[in-house]
Amino acid sequence: MFEGLTGRLGSVFATLRGKGRLSPADVDSALREVRLALLEADVNVKVAKTLLERIRSRAVGAEVARSLTPGQQVIKIVHDELIITLGGEATPLAHASRPPVVILLVGLQGSGKTTTAAKLARLLSRQGKHPMLVAADLQRPAAIEQLETLGGRIGVPVFTDRGAKPPKLVKAALRRAADGGHDVVIIDTAGRLQIDEVLMDELAEVRRAANPHEVLLVVDAMTGQDAVNVASGFLERADLTGLVFTKLDGDARGGAAISAREVTGRPIKFAGIGEGVDDLEVFHPERVASRILGMGDVLTLIEKAEEAWDEQEAAAAAEKMRTARFNLEDFLAQFQQLRRMGSMSQLLGMLPGAASALGKVDVSDRELGRVEAIIRSMTPAERQDPRIIDGSRKRRIAGGSGTTPQDVNGLLRKFAETQKLMKAFAEGRSPIPGLTLPGRGRNRKR
Repeated sequence: MFEGLTGRLGSVFATLRGKGRLSPADVDSALREVRLALLEADVNVKVAKTLLERIRSRAVGAEVARSLTPGQQVIKIVHDELIITLGGEATPLAHASRPPVVILLVGLQGSGKTTTAAKLARLLSRQGKHPMLVAADLQRPAAIEQLETLGGRIGVPVFTDRGAKPPKLVKAALRRAADGGHDVVIIDTAGRLQIDEVLMDELAEVRRAANPHEVLLVVDAMTGQDAVNVASGFLERADLTGLVFTKLDGDARGGAAISAREVTGRPIKFAGIGEGVDDLEVFHPERVASRILGMGDVLTLIEKAEEAWDEQEAAAAAEKMRTARFNLEDFLAQFQQLRRMGSMSQLLGMLPGAASALGKVDVSDRELGRVEAIIRSMTPAERQDPRIIDGSRKRRIAGGSGTTPQDVNGLLRKFAETQKLMKAFAEGRSPIPGLTLPGRGRNRKR
């Protein structure tokens, strides 16, 4: 989502890094480009103006003038102020002195409330909570069925009553949650426009019945500038405690996420980054700011790896690599764990400096899917020993995976090269002529 903004800001900062000293004119020129980049990213005009004023007041001050690397100092200032605009730090969900914690999801129709309810339940379940979902959207056809399907998929119970009014339904759900020992109740409400007085009055009744600890506005990040108006309207009528942005993995320009928090004063608590039930992240302003500025997000990458990778399997795979016994069966298992971490474009975007290279590198998940399909079309014996794969086997594998024999050849060739490198390292030999491995050989430094 922030790719365009990242690219524009990257070119501005590249110019700053090359200067030994920065004059006020240099700072003004850079900030003009930053302003254009923010506006092109659909950031609210007032928000962009406020952000730039804060940056300018620091960038022309002593902390830059006295810095040995003024260009880097300006980048740090932009980073700091962007973090402040995004909320400063991650804001956890409210706690309840007496469970359950009640979370009310509100927003426009089509913003992704129902899916977000299930994703949030899934996230809290992984944290050891025992949530219950409440299907209080009685306006949209099939909304209840959708939530029941999602609840069944993640193993979370769904409460509903098709014949009751939403306020009465919510009160009954809270009684059921207390009796059932649920410590979190997530209420999915009907979508409504912030200017629809009748539906907003109904929402106020639901809010009074639920007496929620959290009222989260679910906002489609593709909404653009209008997201600010939507957030402001719901803030007045629903007393929001936080925001959830969906479709942050999309191709919108990202300004809505930067603007909404500054305008409403409410923190962004979660971000939807995909369509799967696991694709919901806690929103960390400092990490998002780092991604926007092309600095990566190693902490989130580590967290994703810890969730997706089985420690024992990873240790076994590492041992096989060390002893050069790593085969295609092992590669498929590791590949599947890597895919569970997210799309390759997302993962590479979390590596410092990778954002600028994404345009030059093919990180298509479709291509990665082809690799997985090829390996899955092999027999266990072929995965264990690819050397037995002859021409007829290659044709069969290609037919089963929807690829060509040339694609199969390419994968086998690359895997063979990888095995050679592993064998060289396992034997203590350098895979590159003339290069001595650290800690080995007669030329080792003492």
